[in-house]
Amino acid sequence: MILFDTFKDTIYLKEDSDLQDRYDALLKLKEEYPNNKDLYEELYIVKKGLDGENEIRYQLSKSNLGLYVLRDINLEFEDLKAQIDYIVITKRYCYFVECKNLIGNITVNEKGDFIREYTINGRKIKKGMYSPLRQVEAQRDVYKKLWNTRLSENKVLNFIKRTLAENNFTNTHRVLVVAANNETILNTKYAPKNIKDQVIKADNLIRKIQYDLDYSDKDLWEGKKSMEEWANTFLKLNVPKNIDYYQYYKEKFTKDKKEEQVIIEDNLKEKLIEFRTTRSKEMNIPAYYVYTNEELDKLVELRPKSLEELKSLNILSPVKIKTHGELIINIINNKEI
Repeated sequence: MILFDTFKDTIYLKEDSDLQDRYDALLKLKEEYPNNKDLYEELYIVKKGLDGENEIRYQLSKSNLGLYVLRDINLEFEDLKAQIDYIVITKRYCYFVECKNLIGNITVNEKGDFIREYTINGRKIKKGMYSPLRQVEAQRDVYKKLWNTRLSENKVLNFIKRTLAENNFTNTHRVLVVAANNETILNTKYAPKNIKDQVIKADNLIRKIQYDLDYSDKDLWEGKKSMEEWANTFLKLNVPKNIDYYQYYKEKFTKDKKEEQVIIEDNLKEKLIEFRTTRSKEMNIPAYYVYTNEELDKLVELRPKSLEELKSLNILSPVKIKTHGELIINIINNKEI
């Protein structure tokens, strides 16, 4: 038991975030690809997630409870992986926190199913969603496998102590789902009691931890040093991603752009072939009098936007440009002919 509990600070043992790295990379790429719709959509999604994590960070920072916090922890056990938004170490419990910063409202029904409701373009949408509670429980299970391995290797603990520790694991290592969007209405009125206790809004996070501590056995409270050691076990297990997100997203969006360009070029080639066939029949001339296959490929590759540009590129002869040039330019510019 702690006789004089003076530890009230919130200490971040790991504060960097994968989402922050993604966001910084996307902001940089935004300047290079200002018209890339997919990039903007990715930026919006990442920003929402980052805002949610930052809201939880804000709540934890002002807790005055004495906490050790680790943000964005990645665990691996054999072929299993877990990414945990926050691990919060208190004087009695460890919390695995899953952050959800969703638009719309969330209802948990009597069966424990999660239902999300939101509006897009004036249309109300209501659909089920994968349980974030099961998600964070699965993350905890990965840690439990690592924990069991370490426990079995501990030669100091006898059989009885190991059994007690195993039986007490779930109580000591708790899970929370935190809805971080302040505008979200979280309805758990008919949810099972255990889910009500584990699914909360961000502004209730500290009250929840305080409540759990108030009703815990204070004889079992840990001191600051033990809490730090506990937090360090997670830090040692963390597997850094070491991903260059600037390069990752650059390759992704460049690839998307190239694939889009191929589609455009293929469509253009089809249109130009169709025009050549129709034009040759109308004028009763061979198709290559309109343009040859080699000239066709150059038109698709260089795509001149005006008659002047077509002339300067020397793709077609002056006669072909005079006879067909304006119609070809209209096709390249996607205009009706």
